[in-house]
Amino acid sequence: MFDAGGLIQVGGLLLVILAVYGQTGLFFCFFLPSGSLLFMAGVLIANGLFGHTLFTTCSLGVAASVLGNVTGYVIGYKTGPLLHRRSDTKFFKKQHLTAAENFYSKYGALALSLGVFFPLIRTFGPIAAGIIQLRFSRFLAFVFIGSVGWIVSLVFAGYFIGNMPFLQPYLNYAVALIITAVTVPVVIKIVRAVREK
Repeated sequence: MFDAGGLIQVGGLLLVILAVYGQTGLFFCFFLPSGSLLFMAGVLIANGLFGHTLFTTCSLGVAASVLGNVTGYVIGYKTGPLLHRRSDTKFFKKQHLTAAENFYSKYGALALSLGVFFPLIRTFGPIAAGIIQLRFSRFLAFVFIGSVGWIVSLVFAGYFIGNMPFLQPYLNYAVALIITAVTVPVVIKIVRAVREK
């Protein structure tokens, strides 16, 4: 999971786009390392090893993120009551859905654009938005803004670091650090919420 460079060498840009779409649109793909793949794509572009430009990578990444969010919204809109009644499985935990709903309730419109920056919220947030039937035009506008910020910031961060040769030996550590930094706070929040209940 931490060898994003190896994964990209196998799957290329298609793998990056599918990971972004899957993690933002399909609840059973919450574990996909889309953030680290985007970051590593930027690194590889900087080193001339990817074969795609920053513009192409960012544009397709934003499109995949928006389409994934719309997919999650439709799933939530159509199957909301069923998801709330569904028992926990290996790929679906009700507390993830509850955490996303609480996030939306607490932060409102800001959550629509910032939610894509956080794992789990990125996956279950659009479903929660569909369940509570947020106005679709509002949802789409803020999700687009958030997707642009998320995709561009990660790809350009990778590109920036990729242009610093002395950091190359530490790239896998940087990817692991990014995954940990964005995942641990959300997991702690969910655990605390579950304990309080």
